[in-house]
Amino acid sequence: MLEEVERWLADRSWSAADRPLDQLLDRKRAAGTTVSVVLPALDEEATVGAIVEVVRRELIEGLPVPLVDELVVVDSGSADRTAEVAAKAGARVVHRDEILPRLPALPGKGEVLWRSLLATHGDIVCFVDADLRDFSAAFVSGIVGPLLTDPDVHFVKAMYDRPLGDTPGQGGRVTELVARPLLNLHWPQLAGFVQPLGGEYAVRRSLLERLPFPVGYGVELGLLVDALHTVGLDALAQVDVGVRLHRHQDGQALGRMAAAIYRTAQVRLSRGHLVRPELTQFERGPEGFVPRTYPVDTEERPPMAGIEEYALRRVA
Repeated sequence: MLEEVERWLADRSWSAADRPLDQLLDRKRAAGTTVSVVLPALDEEATVGAIVEVVRRELIEGLPVPLVDELVVVDSGSADRTAEVAAKAGARVVHRDEILPRLPALPGKGEVLWRSLLATHGDIVCFVDADLRDFSAAFVSGIVGPLLTDPDVHFVKAMYDRPLGDTPGQGGRVTELVARPLLNLHWPQLAGFVQPLGGEYAVRRSLLERLPFPVGYGVELGLLVDALHTVGLDALAQVDVGVRLHRHQDGQALGRMAAAIYRTAQVRLSRGHLVRPELTQFERGPEGFVPRTYPVDTEERPPMAGIEEYALRRVA
């Protein structure tokens, strides 16, 4: 490991308990900083309501100063009751297609996160996946904390244990097989991140609006790499928030995720074009193995700062 990374691990890796909630509220009040929490959601009726309830109960209601000023669920076309459950629990629900309607929406998580910048106003934007179980408010307060207390920090990722079923430490298979090797080989300054692909991270809007967003599964790796090049390693940090429990993908879905992440890395290494932006996988059918070919995400959205509607909103 680079000496720079060893120093970074000592200086920029914290626990959520290092910053008590009353300290964060004092800093937030003094600075007048606003915080938006965004949950990208697709068919998450089983979990999204409980997450919203915890954020509202512990970080908004009953506090002298709410830690969270804005709680938004961006629904990307759920076929279940995700939007209804989230609204009933107290979130503002916005449909992906209602944001920036002049641009037809592309499928993918990154597309939802990119559009959420136009649907929110907070100085700090905190992203939280909507499929988490046994959700703790520390997933929000922990990663927002360094941004409220240290002006030199611009991007904070959550780190956590990630069990696979009853087996501890075996979740995050794409992280271990794809993302971590890529980062260690090509961006060794980022080798200290425990969960580089985790969906829980908080970022200053002033940075997010300057970054391109891969529209699909590559968004987490893309944002992390581009943030490194934009603000430098010392502006990045991570916070231990405990244990993350969520729904796990099957092996073929993980393969598609891995391909998108590899593509995102490849573009950042060469800024070139994939020769064949497709991935073929195999499923056993009645007469043997059947090939299924899927497109690999090749679209990215430009930095939000260059979008006319966003610029006009800032002037207004």
